[in-house]
Amino acid sequence: MTDRRPLLRAIFDAAVAAAHPDRILADHLPPPPGGRIICLAAGKAAGALAHAAERYYLDEGRIDPERLSGLATTRHGYGMPTRRIEIIEAGHPVPDEAGLKAASRTLEVAQSAGADDLVLVLLSGGGSANWVAPTDGISFAQKQAMNKSLLRSGAPIGEMNTVRKHLSRIKGGRLARAATPAQILTLAISDVPFDDPATIASGPTVPDTTTLADAREIVARYGIKADDAVITALNDPRNESCKPGDAAFARSDFRIIARPQESLDAAVAVARNAGYEIVALGADLEGEARDVAATHARIALKAHAEGKRLAVLSGGELTVTVRGNGRGGPNQEYVLALASLFADTSGISVLAGDTDGADGGAGHPTDPAGAILDQRTFAKIRELKLDPRAFLDNNDATAFFTATGDLLNTGPTLTNVNDIRIILVDP
Repeated sequence: MTDRRPLLRAIFDAAVAAAHPDRILADHLPPPPGGRIICLAAGKAAGALAHAAERYYLDEGRIDPERLSGLATTRHGYGMPTRRIEIIEAGHPVPDEAGLKAASRTLEVAQSAGADDLVLVLLSGGGSANWVAPTDGISFAQKQAMNKSLLRSGAPIGEMNTVRKHLSRIKGGRLARAATPAQILTLAISDVPFDDPATIASGPTVPDTTTLADAREIVARYGIKADDAVITALNDPRNESCKPGDAAFARSDFRIIARPQESLDAAVAVARNAGYEIVALGADLEGEARDVAATHARIALKAHAEGKRLAVLSGGELTVTVRGNGRGGPNQEYVLALASLFADTSGISVLAGDTDGADGGAGHPTDPAGAILDQRTFAKIRELKLDPRAFLDNNDATAFFTATGDLLNTGPTLTNVNDIRIILVDP
């Protein structure tokens, strides 16, 4: 059989490239204001966004460097060289002390902005963990523990961020409130299903329609164990997020500059040019990774039985309800589930990866982005006598694909538009 790994990687790389800050940011940056440009960035693309903003204003716009300043907080290993905008690397997916200090400094810088200044907020996925500012009465340790519980609960990103917004001094529109009376422009790379501005990085500069009651219901529905201080905070009306009509948004504008759908479209174009019939399942998929894998397997196996040459592509952000003691992420778990479902079927190859370059993991830049599955994988399974179902039951996809040699390792991509999943069926 033809090795489809180069094509799988080319499809994935096209999706990533479509959302890279070097390619997309400049067209959305405004002319310099009368006062200063204060850049505040957060997320996995924050370093690259800050780097691109400096190039636009300092090299192309040739403004006085003293007029540009700011702070960009990104994941460890995702920094970029900058001249005027300070880069801070912080924890993700679990916040750390660096993110705690960065969020406090970000609020202080925002509060220094005047009416003639532009506060340029550059957001991308990961901003919720990078900017951590616990509300009064909650310790940093309690906030970390709550974040870990949310990550293990199986809750989709929107519901996790509903809880986060009501335990924060920066999320849920509060950064916009801090930056008043300055002009605020937020440019965001969307990493969430349906591109909800209030969900991207937990919406620090936009109105929030979710409530404390919503946050309490999510905690209860997923059986999340919460510290007494967290429960108290979620019952305190002072922790309600900023709602539509708040004066904080009078001079605030928000634009999405890259969407998961655009990256999925780029991936589809590469697969179509390679001669595949396309089934594009959308850029907003949610659900338990192994359940979604079962649905996609049925589509692929039907095409295989009919002798079709088919590419099944999808985006979105899947979840894993952690019941075992292993390591992995939703993309690795999706591919591990397919290892059982395809059961050595020839002519089927798979890649699933997070476009930020890290799928779950321990917060290191060397974490895998996802995994690959094809006949080489099945040969290793036979050789090593591995049981994919046993690894799946233990949520231990990383160990499984380490053994087979099929982890997808991209390193930091400096952007984040959710996941790309590719199944290629060759007759």
